[in-house]
Amino acid sequence: AKSAKSISSPVPDAWYPTLAVFMLTIGLVVTASFFIYEATSLRKNRCLAKELTTGAVASVFLGFGSLFLLLASGVYV
Repeated sequence: AKSAKSISSPVPDAWYPTLAVFMLTIGLVVTASFFIYEATSLRKNRCLAKELTTGAVASVFLGFGSLFLLLASGVYV
């Protein structure tokens, strides 16, 4: 008979609040830099690759930051 293994997080529970704060902070800073880039650069001088890269990085950090915020506040997703 196989013994059932419990599912556990690869990240210790105590790290959730810290990870949430750091990742959300980084995500918001990258988002702010994206908006500043859009507002201050001329339309003809913009680079689509830079916009997509910045948006993707911000999205990843905000996504994982939101995940850890939910986990830290007791919402198990």
